[in-house]
Amino acid sequence: MGLNDMIQFFRQIPGKLSPNVYAGMHGPSTMQQMAFIRELQRELRQKDDLDSPLNELKVVVFDLETTGFHPEKGDQIISIGAIKMTGSRIEEADTFYTLVKSELPLSEEISTLTHISDEDLHMAPEASEALVKFLKFIKSDTLVAHHSFHEKSFMQKLTWDLLKIRFAHRIIDTSFLTRISTPSAQSLSLDEICSICGIEIKNRHHALGDAILTAQVWSRYLQAASEKGIHNLREVYELISKLK
Repeated sequence: MGLNDMIQFFRQIPGKLSPNVYAGMHGPSTMQQMAFIRELQRELRQKDDLDSPLNELKVVVFDLETTGFHPEKGDQIISIGAIKMTGSRIEEADTFYTLVKSELPLSEEISTLTHISDEDLHMAPEASEALVKFLKFIKSDTLVAHHSFHEKSFMQKLTWDLLKIRFAHRIIDTSFLTRISTPSAQSLSLDEICSICGIEIKNRHHALGDAILTAQVWSRYLQAASEKGIHNLREVYELISKLK
């Protein structure tokens, strides 16, 4: 079966995938890529981490660098960084990082902040390739991010634009745990919450650097939640609902 035949095959499947997903994929790998996405969708429909013990919970802490704050107005993801955790243990060797190709010129502010140049993005992987690689890294794991609305809105837009499917991963904001011990932490920046925790601030505004800092924050507050007798995410959600 040739590449065009495979594209036609997947176009017949309900919930069809956008042709953009084929950018950066070639020949025999295309069938495996699409099969992976279908299997991932199935796993996500069946997955429920709410009752998993916090000390066994597998999460991927991630961060995005973007051209701005409004994906619906054309702002784009320019880099993705992530690191895996089991409970409060950070899997230091299990990380992910990629730039994401963009032809839009970066503002001087964003380029200075992230140390990413237009040339870097011109040579970076296509968005479809970067997205599929990220999905393969996270699989069906629960995601964690600091001020997660930003990450969620961009991932939803990118996944819909490229795959025409809903981004179905559970994304937990760090505030779900920080509010239990530090109620004011919900509105604090990553720098501020790191300072409270005594975490050395390194590699800020680099997607992987920020993901690692966020993982350290998550680790500290997950341990604090466990010490308060909280056993799983369901109990976290129940407690947060009472704090509102």
